[in-house]
Amino acid sequence: MTLQHRLAVAIIIALGLMWVWGAPPDSPKPAPTPQGEVNLRGLFVGATAAEDAAVLAALCDEIASEIEWDGQQAEPFMKTGVAFDQLRTRARVARMRGESIGDRQPRVREAFDDYLTQRVGILGGAVDAEQRAKWVASYRELAEACRNALTR
Repeated sequence: MTLQHRLAVAIIIALGLMWVWGAPPDSPKPAPTPQGEVNLRGLFVGATAAEDAAVLAALCDEIASEIEWDGQQAEPFMKTGVAFDQLRTRARVARMRGESIGDRQPRVREAFDDYLTQRVGILGGAVDAEQRAKWVASYRELAEACRNALTR
C-alpha cells in the first residue's frame, strides 16, 4: 500500500470518527397520538395492510354517510341497529365480493367489534336521532383510525 493510499484511508477513518463523535444523538420521536378514541396502529399486517386500511376507511366513510343521509329523509328506511349492521354487511359483500378483510386482519376486526360494542352497544332495536348520530360518528371515527393506522 502506497503512502497516498494510507493517507486516504487515514483521512476517511478520521472523517468517520469525527462524524460519529460530532453527530448529536438521535432522540426518539414519540408516535403521533391518534385523534380519536380508537387506535388501529400496528393492527393492520401483511402484504395487503395498506390496501385493507384504505378500503376499510372508504367503506366506513360510506356507511356513515348512508346512515346520516337516510336519517334526513322524511321516512328513513333504516330504523334499527340491525338495519345499520345489515348495511355494513351488504356494503362489504358488494365492495369485497364476499371477501373478508376481517379474515386477513383479525386484530382489526376485533378492534372494530370492541369499539362498536362500546360506542353503540349490541341492541339491534329501534334507534332515535341521538343513537343514529352515535352510529354515524362511530363509523367516521373508524374511518379516520384506518387512515391513521399506517401513518408515521
